[in-house]
Amino acid sequence: MANTSDVILDRMMALHPKIIDLTLDRMLRLLDALGNPQDSLPPVIHIAGTNGKGSTQAMIRAGLEAAGKTVHAYTSPHLARFHERIRLAGELISEEALTGVLDECYAANGGENITYFEITTCAALLAFSRAPADYTLLEVGLGGRLDATNVIDAPVATVITPVDLDHQQFLGDTLPQIAGEKAGIIKRRVPCIVGPQQEAGLEVIEAVAAKNLAPLAVYGQHWQVSREAGRMIYQDEQGLLDLPLPNLPGLHQVQNAGGAIATLRMLGFDTAACEGAVTQAQWPARMQRLRHGPLVEAAGGAELWLDGGHNPAAGHALGAVLAELPTVPTYLICGMLNTKDISGYLRPLAPHVTALHAVSIPGEAATLPADTTAQAARDAGIKSVVSADVATALEHIVSQDPQARVLICGSLYLAGNILRNNG
Repeated sequence: MANTSDVILDRMMALHPKIIDLTLDRMLRLLDALGNPQDSLPPVIHIAGTNGKGSTQAMIRAGLEAAGKTVHAYTSPHLARFHERIRLAGELISEEALTGVLDECYAANGGENITYFEITTCAALLAFSRAPADYTLLEVGLGGRLDATNVIDAPVATVITPVDLDHQQFLGDTLPQIAGEKAGIIKRRVPCIVGPQQEAGLEVIEAVAAKNLAPLAVYGQHWQVSREAGRMIYQDEQGLLDLPLPNLPGLHQVQNAGGAIATLRMLGFDTAACEGAVTQAQWPARMQRLRHGPLVEAAGGAELWLDGGHNPAAGHALGAVLAELPTVPTYLICGMLNTKDISGYLRPLAPHVTALHAVSIPGEAATLPADTTAQAARDAGIKSVVSADVATALEHIVSQDPQARVLICGSLYLAGNILRNNG
């Protein structure tokens, strides 16, 4: 069989028995074997946080591109195809280029233990080091301090989006512990832009920054953002910006946009770049309205939406979005992983939802069984039934309520399955 990226990626899955094993030793070993490509990247902006990392990165990229800059971007997980993780100078990496760097990393690794995320991150860094661009955006995969992306000695900026409880089995049980892991991306004398934080988390971030002599630009102290009269008002020490609301829906995106604008302003970009950040960002599966494909056709007159948020903070953000939409009977088709706080996710949604159809995530070993999801929904006060799959759930909802709003939600893995199969 000819080598394709899928074949090589499957082979890489076998190089380490554990999916997540936080340490930088294996990364540094392989990067050294590759000639340390991480030291030859265009200026890096490194982004960590529990919620909003991807949206913030998308808005920073939109702002930089609006200013005429070319941008590499690394994100995870992918939704439909692995290639989405690696964007070279604005374009998704080609199959040929991806296969080439994956092959090179696999050979350089020499069969040593390394996780899938680590070796594919090395491949991304190798690709970035060989393609000209003005900036590199790196999104942390998990945590920060020991994340595979945390191998850049001198980024031009770091960004920490809101920190909340998530991945406690890897990052710690308390907010200060988790904030400490996220703050691990802060580098000596490198400016750090900090989004809205709970006090216990902010104290830790501020302490790490002080130790590293890293200048901070903190929401509520150095910059503010709010929604006023259908506009977004941003203010910092440089002055006030009156901008359109973000094209990504939801009040939480106003805060994410604030972090993106604070980053752009710190780098010296003007109002046009900031406007580009809020009007041109694209980020799939974040309250995305689906407008074509077999599922949309099956929905008929019903609205079909997709969201990949999966923790309590995402549930609150999604509830706030639903509260602002026109009042229409709203049904959830929900599938989650068994590592997530399903009750914390569903409770904020309960006041806005007519009923929930629980599904298992296709092809995902760590899926929460649909009947467990359904019971958790009932415990949260949401009328709930189990459905065999998304298509069956949608058919049932539309037969009962042809003008409904239907939101497929609960997991990026479920969202990816939808985007792959509803193209």
